[in-house]
Amino acid sequence: MEISKAPTVENRSRNVARSTIIVMIAFGVAKVISLAQVVLIANVFGVSAEWDAFVIANRLPEQIFNLLAGGVLAFAFIPIFSGLLARGDLDKAWRTASHVVNTVFILTFLISLIVFIAAPWLVANVVAPGFDSANQQQTVELMRILLFSTLIFSVSGIIVGILQSHDHFLLPALAPIMFDLGLLFGAAFLVEPFGVRGIAIGAVIGALLHLGIQIPGLIRFRARWTRGLGLKDPDLRRIARLMLPRMADLLLFTFTGIITTNIVSRLGTGAASALDWGWRLMQIPQTLIGSAMATVIFPTLAALSEIGDENGKRASMSGAVRFILIATIPSAIGLIFVGQPIISLLERGAFDTSASALVYSTLRFFALGIIVHSVLEVVTRGFYADKDTLTPLWTSLGGSIIYITLAITLSGVNSVEANSFQNLAVRQMPFLSLPTVSGSVGGLALANTLAYSFEVIGLLFILRRRWRGIQESALAQTALKTLAASLVMALAIVIVNALWVSLGLAERGLAFTIAQIVIEIGVGTAVFLGVAILLRMDELRTLLTIILRRKPAGAAA
Repeated sequence: MEISKAPTVENRSRNVARSTIIVMIAFGVAKVISLAQVVLIANVFGVSAEWDAFVIANRLPEQIFNLLAGGVLAFAFIPIFSGLLARGDLDKAWRTASHVVNTVFILTFLISLIVFIAAPWLVANVVAPGFDSANQQQTVELMRILLFSTLIFSVSGIIVGILQSHDHFLLPALAPIMFDLGLLFGAAFLVEPFGVRGIAIGAVIGALLHLGIQIPGLIRFRARWTRGLGLKDPDLRRIARLMLPRMADLLLFTFTGIITTNIVSRLGTGAASALDWGWRLMQIPQTLIGSAMATVIFPTLAALSEIGDENGKRASMSGAVRFILIATIPSAIGLIFVGQPIISLLERGAFDTSASALVYSTLRFFALGIIVHSVLEVVTRGFYADKDTLTPLWTSLGGSIIYITLAITLSGVNSVEANSFQNLAVRQMPFLSLPTVSGSVGGLALANTLAYSFEVIGLLFILRRRWRGIQESALAQTALKTLAASLVMALAIVIVNALWVSLGLAERGLAFTIAQIVIEIGVGTAVFLGVAILLRMDELRTLLTIILRRKPAGAAA
């Protein structure tokens, strides 16, 4: 039996490795395009009221997609649809897929229509009460445009799940790149005639490209569409039951997102922009590391859970988390120490001194979140693989309570402005009635990092008890060694920066800024790898073996 299964395991490992490479390359290309967007947008809008309006306007449309198509796609639709394909029941599989697409599209349309009509009231009373009337009106206009992209994504997002269920990752990996190209087109060509609305129009164009690039995949797999919502379809009901806890989690996330926009709208012009710029920069390494690993490891964990392989789950989870620690700890510390020249490179004079300081203060606290956000993406997959969607919901509830409390406290919203907001939150959670202290938009970033840290620690503790261990000794050893190597790396960056300033090379133009970033990152990387080798970090050697020699992931493990 074992001999007959060996080739299957080996092939699966190769497929996982190939899929990981595809996803990481695609994410990398998308982030390069995203950086081009950042440069263009930062040079036009900087930290301004217009960009504040766009950032706030995008919140609700984004959350509508996450709540419906996002919740169905990641943890409910794919397992059911894949099971039907595995049993060879193609007619039932495509009928269920059609029911999911139809139902999600109708729900998204109805909710989007309500938000479209109620946008003026929502912006003025819930989303951004701190904006002046002109900025609120601009936020309403942008929100209404962005709702069209949400409607398109409600279909396109599920198509991603359909193609991934067929073990096809190329087109779904290209789809985010197409969306970013649409945004880039808006930033490059539509801003001049339409102002900030050009970015919103670019988002709609990007959503259409996101959908269009995947159509050939549907043709290849002979997709079949049927009418009707299929409310009596038992498989649709199974998907609904699986997605309910996840939807509750996303509702909670939406609620905290609205609270964030409510608070940040009261912190003055540029606060929402600074929070957005810090988040965007943090998302670059977090997506390349955490999201890519989570995308690939989830099917493996689900398969191991299905056959009851406890040892395999522990090894896979431990290996994934160790990889994330090795990649994210130096990334977080490096971003803190190289953050200022990176910001100056991207904005290229669009920010004044106070604006740059505001963005950097936000980035520093978000940078620490690279680690916990990335680990959380993988750890939650362990629970979803065991078909447990409730435990992540409870920890998310605890994290949200911590975030809201800290956000009110650390943001520095004064007591007069905070009263109306606190009354809104306290009606549901009385313990949120706390005095505020002086702070800034960076306090929101710190609150985010601390709240997600609570979720990661809680989930790891529960997973350790449930799986009777997660190779925690190896995890702790990897974390300590990586932290030591990262601190030495930080010292090297500080020395290089001091030498750069003493030689009078700082603030001498674009070419010198690029050279400074390249040299600091290059020296930091070399020092980190050198210290890691001295500390005998076997995980790095294993990772290089997989990449350079193309060994199957299972063999390396």
